[in-house]
Amino acid sequence: MKNTLNVLLVQSETVWEDVDANLRNLDCILSTGILSTKVADLVVLPETFSTGFSMNTARLAESMQGPSVQWMQEKARSLSAVVTGSIIIRDNQRFFNRLLWVSPTGSVDFYDKRHLFSLMGEDRCYTPGVCRKVFSVHGWRVCPQVCYDLRFPVWCRNASDYDLLLFVANWPVARHLAWRTLLQARAIENQSYVLGLNRAGLDGNNVDFGGASLCFDPLGTALAELGRGQQAQSVELDGAHLSETRQKLPFLKDGDSFSITPL
Repeated sequence: MKNTLNVLLVQSETVWEDVDANLRNLDCILSTGILSTKVADLVVLPETFSTGFSMNTARLAESMQGPSVQWMQEKARSLSAVVTGSIIIRDNQRFFNRLLWVSPTGSVDFYDKRHLFSLMGEDRCYTPGVCRKVFSVHGWRVCPQVCYDLRFPVWCRNASDYDLLLFVANWPVARHLAWRTLLQARAIENQSYVLGLNRAGLDGNNVDFGGASLCFDPLGTALAELGRGQQAQSVELDGAHLSETRQKLPFLKDGDSFSITPL
């Protein structure tokens, strides 16, 4: 494992159902001076960053060779960093809220959101994922999750197989207390770094997404806490601190064994 992992949190405002406008906006954010002072290993974008959290899947869905995927590949190459975030994908005539994990070499892996937000009808428009994933960047093991997955701790329980639990989200400001509390709890109970990257601004349904992206260390201490608007911030994760915490407080070994029934 690399001693430190530098993560860039890109808390963007999302233009409703306008892929071109969103990619242009992200180009502007990523071309600013934030990357000139510290090289990022991992760049994190919000859930459905190219469209907003829309149920208009038939019109907005892309293939795995679509413009948003190609844009991510170009950014990963130019930044020499892994780029991740979720978009609407059509795969075998089904629609997925799919988090993509794009490496500087252009390779693409993915995690499909398991817990679909029935309150907004996501379960009627998308197919749930069935596989929990763990990816790697510079030896750091990263478990990706998408928004509503945060409310289901069994699904993201640390089986001593990850170092960073990562959530990308469209989480409304009305439930900010739950957002902050659950992220902090996931860090403490899983003895891992936890990062929650949220979008900012109003969507096409006039829902206010308050930003407030966060990063907690394995003791639940906040390392980064963004405000409401569009902004980007870099945070450094310390591998030695993670190892020391787990050695001094070996709680994970006392956890319960369990299995999850497939959907």
